[in-house]
Amino acid sequence: MALSLDFSSLRRALAAGETSPSSIAREIIAGIAASGDDSVWIARVPADELSAAAAALERRAAAHGMETMPLFGLPFAVKDNIDVAGMPTTAACPGFAYTPQRTAPAVARLLDAGAMLVGKTNLDQFATGLVGVRSPYGVPRNPFDPAYIPGGSSSGSAVAVAAGLVAFSLGTDTAGSGRVPAAFNNVVGLKPTRGLISANGVVPACRSLDCVSVFALTVADAAAVLDIIRGADPQDAYSRAAPAGFGTVGTVPERFAFGVPRVDQREFFGNADAAALFEQAIVRLEALGGTLVMVDLAPFLEAGALLYRGAWLAERMAAVDDAIGQQRDLLHPVTRRIIDGGAAISGADAFRDHRRLAALRQRVDPVWQRIDLLLAPTTGTIYRIAEVAADPLGLNERLGRYTGFANLLDLCAIAVPNGFQSNGLPVGVTLLAPAFHDPLIAAIAASFEAATGLPLGATGAAPPSPQAAPGATGYPYLPIAVVGAHLSGQPLNDELVALGARLRAETRTVPEYRLYALPDGKRPGLVRRPGAGAAIEVEIWDVPTQAVGALLAGIAPPLGLGTLVLADGSEVAGFLCEAHAAETAEDITAFGGWRAWRARR
Repeated sequence: MALSLDFSSLRRALAAGETSPSSIAREIIAGIAASGDDSVWIARVPADELSAAAAALERRAAAHGMETMPLFGLPFAVKDNIDVAGMPTTAACPGFAYTPQRTAPAVARLLDAGAMLVGKTNLDQFATGLVGVRSPYGVPRNPFDPAYIPGGSSSGSAVAVAAGLVAFSLGTDTAGSGRVPAAFNNVVGLKPTRGLISANGVVPACRSLDCVSVFALTVADAAAVLDIIRGADPQDAYSRAAPAGFGTVGTVPERFAFGVPRVDQREFFGNADAAALFEQAIVRLEALGGTLVMVDLAPFLEAGALLYRGAWLAERMAAVDDAIGQQRDLLHPVTRRIIDGGAAISGADAFRDHRRLAALRQRVDPVWQRIDLLLAPTTGTIYRIAEVAADPLGLNERLGRYTGFANLLDLCAIAVPNGFQSNGLPVGVTLLAPAFHDPLIAAIAASFEAATGLPLGATGAAPPSPQAAPGATGYPYLPIAVVGAHLSGQPLNDELVALGARLRAETRTVPEYRLYALPDGKRPGLVRRPGAGAAIEVEIWDVPTQAVGALLAGIAPPLGLGTLVLADGSEVAGFLCEAHAAETAEDITAFGGWRAWRARR
């Protein structure tokens, strides 16, 4: 297309009347025809139906306004293990195909939001694989070099976005299927917290781990799609409601800590370019305000190894057998080889694996007390199609080294482009964090993306100018200013740490506050006195949103939380004192802070 398909460019053109859904539909149809036999599609919406859908959107906009449709006129694709009423769902297995009567909730929400469905995309059969070559419908053409794999299992979904055939697409992610293809196609792959998007209408690969994922040209676009399709679904046994205050894009903390695998645990399988680009990613995050923390990746890797050797392989076998009525002769040879391996796993083995995973989660949990996110290569390297054919299981396992543990450890993740190798192939990195930290990693990923300045997908289009996310949320943290016993090194600081809070900044208030030593001698009271105050020392701690209630419960009168104005003019929640309590308290403002006053004793 002459017009870039990133949301910012499309929305601007639509609002200015420079294009329309009908015009976009015509260009999409022409672009798909020009790409020839690229093996991206398993089924497409016929051209006349796509044109009719575009015209219907225009009538709807005329009647109710474009603003009622947040995805107005944006073309998208759906991985062909996700149901769309009236279109066959194959999961890349023709003998399994059926035509659903109902559209998956995630797709229905996109259509209601004004997006235009273009078609259903190719995948590794039954979403089993990270390579993108296990399909009777061919290998989707990697737009950077057709000799190389496109990545899987959501191969067609990623290629469709990278090649400029759609603005975004849905995939699924169990072991990395929504992230590996993003890396190999220079696009964004968003794998949300498990259960944040309904998996109803999705052919299961491993139901307890499966996530609907999003491919887009930018982080902002992917987050916008997530905001439309997320939501609890009582019909999905693994669905979860987002916590209060949750949003799909947050704010970048003034200071944040990011983990990276220890140097001896970074494996790039001989790819020196990928290793060098990862080092550049570390430097880039540091430049954005991140503090580097080395992390032992061993428990993460051990968790990931359970995926294809233990209980979850048995779960995958059960899902596929249920789908095909145990007719395994319908399967791709490599898919069958994997599924057959599940038969050797006993019930006792499965329970042992669940216990082992619980133990590994206990080992990993303390890591998140030290870091906000984990930065990892999306993959260590990439392989040619011929190389994967010679060693389909071994190379697939290598590709999952940094992705397979995410869903087992209940992490959210977002894969972003990180540059190009000397051979012109793209490389990506992934930001991972605990469940429901999606807005935090999206905000940091967007800043990382802006710092790279990379072209969009394989289209050659320049990235749009960074824009502030509307309604950006501070979740999963609430910055709180502490002034007394919760300061570092003071008696109540351990309470903050126990809640999972993390020190962000040391600063002072505007010179409008007075500080008093309360009668108990253990706590100060901060009172705002405009025109008669001074600048007082404070620390800013990010307190997990879900822990704020516990913090409040422990604050005894006359203290409470209110709004503090900091030296730079910004406002933050913080400890304040009821004015009446200061009337009989000792004024210690001249010391400039609680610690200085205590030190004088």
